[in-house]
Amino acid sequence: MTRIANKIINKENLLSQGVTLLMQQGYHGTGLKEILDAVQIPKGSFYNYFGSKENFAAEVIQHYINPFIDQLNGHLEAPGNNTLSALLCYFNELITELEKADFKGGCLLGNLMGEIGDTSELCKESLQFAVNRYRDLLQAGLLKAQQEGTVRVDKSAEEMADLLVNMWQGALLRMKIEQSSIPLKQCCENLLGDFFKAK
Repeated sequence: MTRIANKIINKENLLSQGVTLLMQQGYHGTGLKEILDAVQIPKGSFYNYFGSKENFAAEVIQHYINPFIDQLNGHLEAPGNNTLSALLCYFNELITELEKADFKGGCLLGNLMGEIGDTSELCKESLQFAVNRYRDLLQAGLLKAQQEGTVRVDKSAEEMADLLVNMWQGALLRMKIEQSSIPLKQCCENLLGDFFKAK
């Protein structure tokens, strides 16, 4: 295996471990030594990849959101379902995954928004970028659903996508304290199953 391939694997391992540790312990609760020990990479290599813990967290945020973007895209591009049904399928899949995980973790974006969203400019920008990527994809799906006639057209797709992201994040926080998927189900039923639907 080449040095470049090794470097890519090491960086991927660090980012994946970063997602796990930041989800479990938060930014301030996760030490650099812990990350390095988990992946067995020397401190010097870490600084070659990222430069600082703050840069690392900013990259972890993008690494975290990528699978959600891919998963949502997969539902939106799957043949057969209309787009509103695809969105419902996607969110139901997320709810099932969270139930299987016993509601642990929630959403890394929401967790970090609360912890360092107003103290680290770099991480704030990374969080905004991640949320906007996700929102934009939901917006594209809702726009397509409007064209299909299943979603109301008196509200813009952008406005509805923002509302969905905001309510989902709030529902995830309530899920954590209530140890229940009811807030998530209410969010989906009230928005995708009612408020967004074309009458």
